[in-house]
Amino acid sequence: MKNPGASATAAASLAAVLAGCAASNTDTNPLVPESIRVRADQALSLVAPAAGVQIYECSARKADPAKFEWVFKAPEADLFDGTGRKIGRHYAGPTWESNDGSKVVGEVKGRDDGPAATAIPWLLLSARSTSGNGVFGRTVAIQRLYTVGGKAPAEACNRARLGKGARVPYKATYYFYVARP
Repeated sequence: MKNPGASATAAASLAAVLAGCAASNTDTNPLVPESIRVRADQALSLVAPAAGVQIYECSARKADPAKFEWVFKAPEADLFDGTGRKIGRHYAGPTWESNDGSKVVGEVKGRDDGPAATAIPWLLLSARSTSGNGVFGRTVAIQRLYTVGGKAPAEACNRARLGKGARVPYKATYYFYVARP
């Protein structure tokens, strides 16, 4: 008879090892749709899993103020290295800030719905600005991939909820690129 506990432990260990390998592998770009591919003159510099929330607010529609919708306001997430150690944070801008003080502010250039209908889209962003001499100081592009959750709330946005916020949990993996030397 098989030991189900041992199988679960082995599977979890294998997943952790594979995640660590994927997170530390900065030699190959992920396979993604054309709409969110980085240019050939860009090299992968960092892979950072993230966990946090996507923040929404119930607002009146601009085109029809008598109707309401959830409007995306900002992300709020922690960034991690392949071992699970926190290395930075992601917040409004959209901005990624490393513990070393460097920052990159992105601008969306491409999107793909990704494979999960229940998750926020995959994105390609270009660096609008960078600062600092650390890990994000030379970033030229960012991909948001492998998203889980984060979509606007399923509950109705109506007059009773007007102005109320919602924090929806999400996970993603961010890929950071620099100009190829």
